[in-house]
Amino acid sequence: MMMLHWVQLCALWLLPLSTLGTLTVHIVPHTHDDVGWLKTVDEYFSGSNDTIQHAGVRNILNSVVTSLQKNSKRKFTYVEQAFFQRWWRELNENTRNVTKTLVKNRQLNFANGGWCMHDEAATHYVDMVDQTTLGHRLLKEAFGDDGIVTIGWQLDPFGHSASQAALLSADAGFDGLFFGRIDYQDLAARHKSKRNEFVWRGSPSLGDDAQVFSSLTGEYGGNYGPPGGFNWNGNDEPIETNENLSTYNVPARVEAAVQAALSQANMTRGDNIMWTMGSDFNYEAAEIWFTNLDKLIASVNADGRINMKYSSPQEYVEAKRAEKTVTWPLTTGDFFPYADGPHKFWSGYFTSRPALKGMVRSASSFSGAVRAIQSLASVIQNSRGNDSLQPIEQLEEALGVLQHHDAVSGTAKQHVTFDYAKRLSAGVEAASLVMTKSVAAIKQAIDAESFGLCPRLNETVCKLSQGASVEVVVWNSLARVRTEVITVPVYSSNVNVYLNGEPVPVQVYAAEETVTNYQRNTQETKYVASFAAEVHPLGFSSFVLKSSADNSKYTVPP
Repeated sequence: MMMLHWVQLCALWLLPLSTLGTLTVHIVPHTHDDVGWLKTVDEYFSGSNDTIQHAGVRNILNSVVTSLQKNSKRKFTYVEQAFFQRWWRELNENTRNVTKTLVKNRQLNFANGGWCMHDEAATHYVDMVDQTTLGHRLLKEAFGDDGIVTIGWQLDPFGHSASQAALLSADAGFDGLFFGRIDYQDLAARHKSKRNEFVWRGSPSLGDDAQVFSSLTGEYGGNYGPPGGFNWNGNDEPIETNENLSTYNVPARVEAAVQAALSQANMTRGDNIMWTMGSDFNYEAAEIWFTNLDKLIASVNADGRINMKYSSPQEYVEAKRAEKTVTWPLTTGDFFPYADGPHKFWSGYFTSRPALKGMVRSASSFSGAVRAIQSLASVIQNSRGNDSLQPIEQLEEALGVLQHHDAVSGTAKQHVTFDYAKRLSAGVEAASLVMTKSVAAIKQAIDAESFGLCPRLNETVCKLSQGASVEVVVWNSLARVRTEVITVPVYSSNVNVYLNGEPVPVQVYAAEETVTNYQRNTQETKYVASFAAEVHPLGFSSFVLKSSADNSKYTVPP
């Protein structure tokens, strides 16, 4: 895909509204669906646990698809693939075909395209890339080229990283990036200088190869909802076009829409602005939204002072790119920390729930190791004519969920956090089976069950290492030679370690007893053996540990 290069600002050009052509308002219906927050991701999808929050994503998608079919001009933008792919897998062939037609006709549009709307502070860039890749891959499988996503849509994360802009522009080839939350003082300054839309250059080293057109959302108000008075997920006044009714209100509603549009236009450059028509878990009753939007667009266009149309983020960026005479201001650096008022900095989540953050990092590293080992094993298996190994989709999807801006950030409710940990643990366990089978394939072992992982090494527990002869395979996920001290629980104080038949220095010592004030049977060993392992880049070394009985009273745990 040809990457879009925007002109760097040399001087601030302030264009008075009077110099503009006809103002066009791009109506972008959308919903923001948190992948877990007050409810778990499954509760949000099903619509259960309604006493906490009324939200059901399955109903939203069903309702939107039904409404889009009623009017070919209607459009809708959807983001979170953690929900969409759940919904897609449930559909019958007829509904899938209807959805494919809506996507092809650019009525149903995708932005971001990742598994979630990921956090940008507590995430690792590898996880940001992986969760985006997962969603894009499945969209491509479902919709072909029609499913290619070219717009970033980071409306709700609590601050924004320059790495996000650099990754999206330089690596993903995105044409635009939209987000809602920035510091309240920065926001006020941008209103005055018409810098609510700009070119964001995220990397000093990459320069204009890592820049992307960016825009604030929600009337440039620091959020992502519709203009005041036009929220039909709430109690705002509907538009009544029947003059025979006492509730007829077209002149007043048109005037309010025109004034809101002109006010927003005075805070940016060019003759196109965007209205984000929706918010958290909106459009469960999509026809209410679309009926009012149909009437609003028709009434405003009949008035003639401004133009209004259904649109999408991609169409909006295309319209902004066509404004050849406009020069956009340049922004560099991060939008951190985020503050929505004096002394209201959203920075505690940088370190909150450290155990969950550590679990995500560990699972991410494990995922990379599994994929590397699996790739090597697949080559070996295919050379023998065997079937390839099973994918690690469960772990990929769990890690994708955990990148959400209410997950790894630590801002979700406690029962949701428990669900995150459970989901990630199950994904690691499923991927562990892939890893053991992969190691068996590499070692050309007949019995894959002869290999296994020891997830409780920090507790000095590993039943697999409690034998007279144990093979330990050490994998190096880095692209350089690596030397690490490997510590293995053993049942004897007499242990020898061998690499390719040659002895390796080893130290055996008593394991620390962590709890001694009550009797327990949690399978801790009495001894541990430590040795230095040098492993080649993206490769493995296989060590053999041979233990002989000693005079201790220690016995192998059952």
